[in-house]
Amino acid sequence: MRMSQTVISLRKLKFAKQVRAFTEHGALMAATVLNSPRAVAMSLYVIRAFVKLREDLAANAAILKRLAEIDNKLLVHDVTLREMLRKLRPLLEPQPPPAAPPKPEIGFHVKEDSVLYRVSRKLGRK
Repeated sequence: MRMSQTVISLRKLKFAKQVRAFTEHGALMAATVLNSPRAVAMSLYVIRAFVKLREDLAANAAILKRLAEIDNKLLVHDVTLREMLRKLRPLLEPQPPPAAPPKPEIGFHVKEDSVLYRVSRKLGRK
């Protein structure tokens, strides 16, 4: 046996918990309907609580916006600092000592462009 969607939704509605909370407008309407001084005082208390809550939310939103701006600036600065460190790192590492210039050779050296002397075989034999 299948039930219709209307019957199922009515059953869910029957067992659902009812919410017992005021909205700001509902508290204002209750203050205008109820005439006892205590009811009026409680309704005003609830309205003031809603106003305070709205102010706190607005302040938190401004703080969160400012924190997001600071976070973006920090990310930009972080990238810039990493780039600077990458460029400065080779300058911070110790440099090897410069190579000593070659020492001049002592003595008399003749540098010839010609090849070494050869003894011809034809001249030495008869």
